[in-house]
Amino acid sequence: MLTADAHQKVTAAHLKRNAYLYVRQSTLRQVFENTESTKRQYALRDRAVALGWALDRIIIIDSDLGQSGASAVDREGFQRLVAEVGIGKAGIVLGLEVSRLARNSTDWHRLLEICALTDTLILDEDGVYNPAHFNDRLLLGLKGTMSEAELHVLRARLQGGILNKARRGELKSPLPVGFAYDAEDRVILDPDKQVQQTLRFFFETFHRTGSACAVVKAFRQEALLFPRRLKKGPNKGDLLWAEMEHSQVLRVLHNPRYAGAFIYGRTRTRKKPDGKEIWSKLPREQWVLVPGMHAGYITWEEYETNQRRLLENAQSQGVDRRRSPPHQGPALLQGIVLCGICGGRMSVRYHDRDKRLVPDYVCQRKAIQQGRPVCQRITGEHVDRAISDVLVETMTPLALEVALTVQQELQARLDDADRLRQKRVERARYEAELAQRRYMNVDPCNRLVADTLEADWNQKLRVLADAQEECERQRQADRAVMSEQQRGSVMALAKDFQRVWNNPHTPNRERKRIVRLLLEDVTLIRREQISVHIRFRGGMTQSLTLPLPESAPQLRKTKPAVIAEIDRLLNTNTEREIAALLNENGFRPGVGSRFDRSIVVRLRYAYDLKDRFTRLRAAGLLTLQEIAAKLDVLPCTVKQWRDRGLLRAHRYNDKGECLYESPHVLLPRKFAHKRSYLAATEAAANGLNEVHCEA
Repeated sequence: MLTADAHQKVTAAHLKRNAYLYVRQSTLRQVFENTESTKRQYALRDRAVALGWALDRIIIIDSDLGQSGASAVDREGFQRLVAEVGIGKAGIVLGLEVSRLARNSTDWHRLLEICALTDTLILDEDGVYNPAHFNDRLLLGLKGTMSEAELHVLRARLQGGILNKARRGELKSPLPVGFAYDAEDRVILDPDKQVQQTLRFFFETFHRTGSACAVVKAFRQEALLFPRRLKKGPNKGDLLWAEMEHSQVLRVLHNPRYAGAFIYGRTRTRKKPDGKEIWSKLPREQWVLVPGMHAGYITWEEYETNQRRLLENAQSQGVDRRRSPPHQGPALLQGIVLCGICGGRMSVRYHDRDKRLVPDYVCQRKAIQQGRPVCQRITGEHVDRAISDVLVETMTPLALEVALTVQQELQARLDDADRLRQKRVERARYEAELAQRRYMNVDPCNRLVADTLEADWNQKLRVLADAQEECERQRQADRAVMSEQQRGSVMALAKDFQRVWNNPHTPNRERKRIVRLLLEDVTLIRREQISVHIRFRGGMTQSLTLPLPESAPQLRKTKPAVIAEIDRLLNTNTEREIAALLNENGFRPGVGSRFDRSIVVRLRYAYDLKDRFTRLRAAGLLTLQEIAAKLDVLPCTVKQWRDRGLLRAHRYNDKGECLYESPHVLLPRKFAHKRSYLAATEAAANGLNEVHCEA
């Protein structure tokens, strides 16, 4: 009955077109192992012949062997089939079952729609269908849905088994460098001692520095390499040593395996429309995390502490600006300042003042996230100065103990680095000896092999020599640094912490590290005054009260002492002379570095100071016209008498203009007549003192 129905659906128009046989297996393993299924698919060619197609009209598309049918992406054979159907070349499409053509409803229904438009038949193991007929199309749609559901069920079963095994911590998964599986598939530390010691040195360095960048710098300074194992390729599983990178440090620190925990499901992958896979990180609540499943390099508590430190270092994460590692800026309290009003962590901003950076501690979390005003902004220069004074007072009785601790830490750090370099030398020596044994075991007459092994032996010897030379050079350098620089610095710290702290050559980063060793945090509250609450490591607290810092206008305002000095100098000097005297005596204006006449004039007007002319007039001095009228002479005669020292004159501006003392204080009244006065003054010229024209 089915055969008769099939022949009724096949028409001459269908036979004029080609028959396309689509063959697919989901994986390469199925291609090699499930050969019977492949044979059954190729056997459909006989069905096409039975329906009337000639052999040369039957086209087999088997380029998708080993490709999953979950999507049409990357399936060139399926895309070719759809294209051939779309242009009307296909009379029938043959597939063993719907799952061979597609396991995705979207791809399957798209093929059905194109087949219906081009009057193309579909054949599977059960019969022939015409997608243009409603009943056939409904049946094919149900088969496609069942095929997709079948794939979902298979995946769910597999994923459920994997997840159940992962919850017990028994799922075997790739291990990071530093771990290996034993004969019973239990996770153990890597038997390679160099790998173990390198990882322990890695975690000790991060514990000491608290920064991923600092770990990279430490490895580079000590000329140490970090291991990694190849995950694929012909040399899969081989151990390689290379310089450490920052991304590698973060991967190790974020991996719970190093704390002895089993982890599964940290990421989720999904396919994009173009077929490419993208992955995203899942929150920790969705992981399968089983602590204490095997030995680790750190404890679980240390792992949690490392995660908190990394979160604090990442300033772009968290609900506020978290504590960050010490940087080079002058802000002494960077990363440990708390706002006493809202409780958030205050960030650091810098501004220029007199060609130097001055820090500001700003609480701006709500301003950024909610558009509110800045909670508080405090100039940090005088706060840092007060904290420095507290530390100097606090550190004095503990200086020796701190110095000894620092010395022991430095020595232990150098010893760890030296042991790692020795392991590198041992590995190079082993490889050289192995190359030697290979060369000694070869037949000397077989020169093709002997020459290659000899060259490899020589190369290993050169690597060994370089490793020994580098190890010895670095050891000598460490000894020199320890004996000359660090020991001297440690003893100086023990004897005079204040001198070391205030030394301008001490880097800001080192001061900040000292602060973090002593202080937990500092809370600031700005009201009429600035309240500073200091919390030391260990629980001790101390509070300070500081006056509010001067505002920018106040800082640019000329000091009262300078104004008083200008007021005093106006009694005896002009504006230009006053500017020169102020610069000579070390006075500075509020804006600028040196005084000039215009600044003195501006300050005189701003503070309503009497000018020199007014002061001299108040003292009774006469102008040129007044003294000339009083003596009944011409003004030019007055200037001549002034130049000859016969009149006492006082200059009142920078143009050389003067005011004159009354003449009756110099000569008797009988010489008031100009001729008598002139004769008398000429006679007495040699006896008079030189008239001073005060500057």
